Amino acid sequence: MRKLAVLAEIGAPSSSNGRAWGLRRRDLEALRGVRERLGTRRVVLVTGAEAAAATAAVALAGVASAAGAATAVVECDVERPRLAADLGLAAEPGLHEYLRWEARPADVVQPLALAGSAASTEAGPLACVVAGRPTSKAHALLGLGSFRHMTAKLRNAYELVILLGPPLEGAGGALDAAAAASDCSIAALPERPNRRAAKANHEALAWLQTPPLGAIVVAPRTE
Repeated sequence: MRKLAVLAEIGAPSSSNGRAWGLRRRDLEALRGVRERLGTRRVVLVTGAEAAAATAAVALAGVASAAGAATAVVECDVERPRLAADLGLAAEPGLHEYLRWEARPADVVQPLALAGSAASTEAGPLACVVAGRPTSKAHALLGLGSFRHMTAKLRNAYELVILLGPPLEGAGGALDAAAAASDCSIAALPERPNRRAAKANHEALAWLQTPPLGAIVVAPRTE
């Protein structure tokens, strides 16, 4: 089994508590390279350490959206929601409510405006779907036909869909359901893995129903 390739190394965002959320220019350049590596893949699962996965998923989606691609990010970790607090979005309704037929698509898609020099003049808002109310029955929820139907609709509506999945250590269950709807997976790690850790992460991803593309390392901000 080959080791997991590191696709990019980025710093943690300047804020992740509902205020302005931004990355350094060199981080944006690194993520543009990851975006190019995705090629024609339209639905990408990002999993791994919770904070690192959230950062990598939003950053990758933001880079694609800023370049003018219609992009959506969907928080599938319904057991431990964090995206609403990180981005200053409404916590409900979200994915949970939509999959239970308690909310319509227009109710759960929240636009996130992009700003800064990296944003193209053609860039529209990033479409965000947060997890909604927490539940311990993530496997059953993502196993519903409504989840497969939703991801199929998103695949047709957007050029890139980022699924922020449950943690990698929870491989199986809800993570498998998210992976089954994806074209590839990316691991988000809090530090560059050594050879043994990289191999272990690759093997964990290999169990999923989607091939691993590599890893994004999200280092703590030192400033």
